[in-house]
Amino acid sequence: MTHMSAIPHHVLLAGATGLTGRELLALLLGDGRIVRVLAPTRHALPPQPRLENPVGMISHLLTQLQGPVDTVFCCLGTTIHQAGSREAFRTVDYDLPLLLGRQALAQGASHYLVISALGADPSSRWFYNRTKGELELALQKQGWPRLTILRPSLLLGERRQPRLGELLAAPFSRLLPERWRGIEAATVARAMWRLAEAPGDGLRIVASGELQQWGAAPQAKKSRPEGGP
Repeated sequence: MTHMSAIPHHVLLAGATGLTGRELLALLLGDGRIVRVLAPTRHALPPQPRLENPVGMISHLLTQLQGPVDTVFCCLGTTIHQAGSREAFRTVDYDLPLLLGRQALAQGASHYLVISALGADPSSRWFYNRTKGELELALQKQGWPRLTILRPSLLLGERRQPRLGELLAAPFSRLLPERWRGIEAATVARAMWRLAEAPGDGLRIVASGELQQWGAAPQAKKSRPEGGP
C-alpha cells in the first residue's frame, strides 16, 4: 500500500473563529511552508500574510471557493442551546461539514480532517452523538483518499461565548482517566496539524487519549505516536 505523505500547502479551514479553529489558524499562519490559508468566516478576521478570508454566510461561501486546496480542516460545531433548535444544530454539525467536503473535493483536496466527538455513534440514543456518528459515515461515503476523524472529549479553553455546561463540567473532566479526560483546544489543534503532516492514507479515527499524545506541547513531542494509518 502506498502511503500519502505531503506537507499541506493550500489549506481550507472552516470554523476559524471557534475555540479550536482559532488555535489551529495561528499554527497554520505560523508555518512558512503553507502557501495559502483559505478561511471563510461570518465576521472578518484581522488581515495577515497568506490568509484569504471570504466573509459572509458560510453555506454560500463554500459554494464559491476559488483556487487549489489540498488539505481541509473542519472545526465547525455548536450546541443545540446555542443553535436554538435541533434543526439548526444539524445544519452546523452535519450539513455544513458535508458541503465543505463536497466543495473541497471539487477543488482537488485529498485529505479531510474533522473534529467529531467522543461517543460519536449513528445508532446512539443521544441526538448529539447520533448526529456526529451520522456525519462520520456520510464523510466516509464521499470517497476521500484520506479522512482523519478526531474524537476529542470535552474541549477546554476560553470561548468567546462561554457554554455553561462546559464550565460546570470542566473541573471534573480534568480528573478522569486519559481516554475521557477533558482536552485543551490548543492540544487538539496541535494534534490536527501534526496528523495532517503525518504519512498515511484511507480512514483514521483518533480517540481523545491518542489526541492527548499527538497534541502534546513541543517539549513533550517525543511522546507522540509515529505517523501512519
